[in-house]
Parts: sequence; C-alpha cells; structure tokens
Amino acid sequence: MTSDKKNISLLTELFLQHGLENIVISPGSRNAPIVISFANNKNVNTFTIVDERSAAFFALGMALQTGKTVAIACTSGSAVLNYASAISEAYYQKIPLLILTADRPQHLIDIGDGQTIRQSGVFNNYIKKSYNLPLEISTEEELIKTEAIINEALNSCRLPESGPVHINIPFDEPLYQTTNETNIAKADIKFPDTNISTNDINLLSKEISSSRKVMIIAGQLNSDNKLNEQLCNISDFDNIIVLSETTSNLHGQGFIDTIDNLVSGFSEEDKLIFSPDILISLGGQVVSKMMKKFLRTNKPKKHYHISPSGEKMDTYFSLTKSIISSNLGDFFSSLVNEISSYKSDYSSLWKNRKTKTEARKNNYLENAEYSDLKVFESIINKLPENICLHLGNSTPVRYSQLFGSKNGIIYNSNRGVSGIDGQLSTAAGYSYYSNKTNVLITGDLGFFYDSNGLMNSYLKSNFKIIVINNSGGGIFRFIPGPDTTPNLEQVFAYHHNYKSEYICKAFNVEYLKAENLFDLEKNLKVLFNNDKTTVLEVFTPEEINGRVLRDYFGYLKH
Repeated sequence: MTSDKKNISLLTELFLQHGLENIVISPGSRNAPIVISFANNKNVNTFTIVDERSAAFFALGMALQTGKTVAIACTSGSAVLNYASAISEAYYQKIPLLILTADRPQHLIDIGDGQTIRQSGVFNNYIKKSYNLPLEISTEEELIKTEAIINEALNSCRLPESGPVHINIPFDEPLYQTTNETNIAKADIKFPDTNISTNDINLLSKEISSSRKVMIIAGQLNSDNKLNEQLCNISDFDNIIVLSETTSNLHGQGFIDTIDNLVSGFSEEDKLIFSPDILISLGGQVVSKMMKKFLRTNKPKKHYHISPSGEKMDTYFSLTKSIISSNLGDFFSSLVNEISSYKSDYSSLWKNRKTKTEARKNNYLENAEYSDLKVFESIINKLPENICLHLGNSTPVRYSQLFGSKNGIIYNSNRGVSGIDGQLSTAAGYSYYSNKTNVLITGDLGFFYDSNGLMNSYLKSNFKIIVINNSGGGIFRFIPGPDTTPNLEQVFAYHHNYKSEYICKAFNVEYLKAENLFDLEKNLKVLFNNDKTTVLEVFTPEEINGRVLRDYFGYLKH
C-alpha cells in the first residue's frame, strides 16, 4: 500500500533503489502522503519525532553513524523552518540529509490559507541543491522528468561531497487516499571519481621535499584507518609535523593533538620558529581559535587544502590552491611514496615542546581546584575504552582539546556551525545504530536548549549524558570581552539556578548528580554500568571555573 500521489510513491521507490532505508517523520496532515508511502513500506525504517528541530538533528546523527543519507519529512508551514538549524549543520559538516517538505499547491500560497509559507528554495543558502516535484504526474514524459529530478537529488546528497538536499512536494487534497499500484522506477546511481591527479601529487611532493617547515593540519574528520596510517608514516619525516584535534579522529604518537596547550605559550620569537613555510589542510573546521589566529598572523608561504569537492576553504587567509581527492587515505598513500627526506629540526621542535608542555600541564592539574577543568580531567581519565564521545559546544569541545585524543575513541561534535542547538538529539540519533557506548558531554545551557531530545521513543541503553552545570554559559566567563561588561551574568553567561533532575523525571530518564570529585568518580562508574539512558549532572563553581582556566594557560606560558 502506498499513497495515490504519484510524486511521492515514485520517490519512495527510488529512495529504496538507491540503497537508503531511514526516514524521520514529524506528525502533520499535509505530509500524510509521505507518511503513507514510507511508513507502510516494509523496507523502510520509519521514526516518528514530534519536534522538527530535534527530529532533524536525530537524523543528522543517524546519517553520521551509518554514512548513508537519511530522510526527514514534515508538514507545511512553520514546521519547515524548524529544520533550518540542523540543515545548516549538515551543510557545513557535510552530512547527507534528504529534506522532504510537504507543501500546498501554488494557487494556495499567499492567499491566507493555513500552515502556508513560501517553501520553494527556503533553505537555498544552506543546501547543496533544491528541487520541486510536480503536483501531478499525468503523462509518461512527466514521469520520466520527475524520475530524473529524484535521481539527481539522491545522488547530490553524496556527490561530490555529502550534504543536505531539499525536495519540496506539493500535495492537493484529498491527502489520505491509497493505492496498491506501484510505479516502475529506474534508479540512476552515480559513483565518486576515485582518480588521483598525478599533477597534484607531483606538485605537493616537490613542495614538501624542498621545504624545511611543513605543517599538515586536520580539522574535523570521520574515523579513517587508512588516512590515519598514512599520516603516521608522513609524520616520521624531519620537516613535517601533523597537527590534529580530538574531532579529527586521528591518533599517532608523533601527532600534536593538544594544540592550544602549545600555542598559548608562544612568544614572538616562538611564532617565527614554529610557523610553517608550507601548510596542508584537510577536513572540516578546526576548533582552536589560537591556532587560527597564529596561522592568520604568521602566514605560510603556500597553503593547499585537500577535499573531495575542491572547495576553497581559506581558513587562514593564505590559500594557494584547492586540491580535489575523494579518498584522503589513497591520496596520502600516493603522496608519501613520492616525498624525499629533507634535513630539518621542525618536527623535533614541535614534539619537544609538546613533551615539556605535557609535564607542566600535569603538574598544574595535580594541584588545581575543583572546577570545570578538574571535572573534565576526571571524566576523560575514567572513560571506558572503545566508545563514541560526543562533545557539546561551547566549552566541552574546547576542554577536550587540552587532553588530546585517546586511541579507540570516536569523537563527534556539531562543529559545522558550532551551535549549541541539537547536541542531545544528534548524539541520540548516532547512538541508535551504534554498537558502542555513546557518551555526550554537554554544558547546562546546551542540555536545556535541546531537552526535547529526551522526548524520543528511540533512546537506547548505550546512551549516557554528562551535563556540566556551571550555572550558565561558562565560556563567557573566561573569553576576553564579556567579563569587562556589566552585562556578563545577566546577558552573556545567563546566570541561572536550573537543574536537570525534573526534566529527566518528565521523560523517564535515569538521573545522577555530583558536586565534588569523589561523587563524580563514584557516579561515573554507575553511569557507565547502567543499562538505561542516564543523565549525570555535575555541578561546578561558576566563580572559580574561569579563573582556574586562565591560570592554567598562564602557568603553561610562564
């Protein structure tokens, strides 16, 4: 059984032929044909989440975990706009989402009809492509044309790089009619170009082999064993240093994975010594503002960015060329074989500085007061092996960079746009298909902002949530600027006395709390061994957190 609307029944058939299987639907009436066509197909996994914003982030997490396009579908009107935050995150993080929005026919737009807005092209700034399906399919020619549109949309979700694609679908009443007839659809599936440019390999190998100071910096990446192996090989060269972050999902003994610890103490002389001649970047956003400032003010002579789409990612205002490669592991495998050794102390300079900085970091932490920093140290040290760690914006993802990455842990964070919305829902979606323990570390405001993520029938026992409650936006208490205004607590940090306990009770989620390190370590054991979705709320002293972190960087510097 499927809807009698040919446009949506055709889309459902092609969706399956492209090897897709998951759709997250938010209830409505205008999207009834979508519900009927997908939910009644035994080959489709249909999820129902009421809050469209949460639903879209849940789908985003699911797509990130499976590596496949996930569809989201909603009714018309303002429901559509609730998708915007997740769509922008998917666009900048390059996650494949298929956005299906039910719409009224064109003659009902802007005449005062209910639940009606101008939906065509509504997401144009934050999607790869946008399409409108025809209201009716009456001829063979219209069928072929619609089929081509849908195939193009489904391919665009993945190629040349993943991202969100919007299909707006008008439906006229009646909306609930069904049929047992199926359309004969033909999938046209495109595949990525896996060729590696010999010219680009030759160009980069010559640049690297003749330069004393080469820096490779990785932004946000999915875990990739081959890429990790090849970057480990390349980091053995004397003139090359590899910088990574937790969200890069790279692990190597020779990598610099605690960037802020090292860069925060740079003197003017250090900046000249440690700045690269050649910079090679890959992946998405880099978390470290210190590193971005360092490279923007100490520009490399040449900067090459490598990506599947060849996007001009000029993060450091020095881009020389974008290089296209659909497979970073294969690209660096070819590159490392062409590089000649160059005598240099550049790699050893960075590695020696890391060793000395680590010693100072450990000495400071041994005597640090109870604070966000000490709490994060304790959590990181107590994490089980082989888990997925989801890091909320703003402070959790930054604190994680101070402790580096642990081999065997997958690190995720919504660092496409870096907003606090949707952190809980994204982690919940990711955990649904994961066979690992999934731990979300989030701040209090991020948790409260996305608390509807608990209004979800698909929370699994492998999902654990740690809320660091410092009574407001802790990041504003230590970044320069807000602390010099009289509006710090009322506006920027938004001081509050809210707690998570009764939110957890409302949604039937287990709740734990800690107010000191002893209780924290005791309840971390309970959290990780509990067989239910559980929240551990950790209360920290708002008046101390900022000072402890400022003193930390001051200690590393001096």
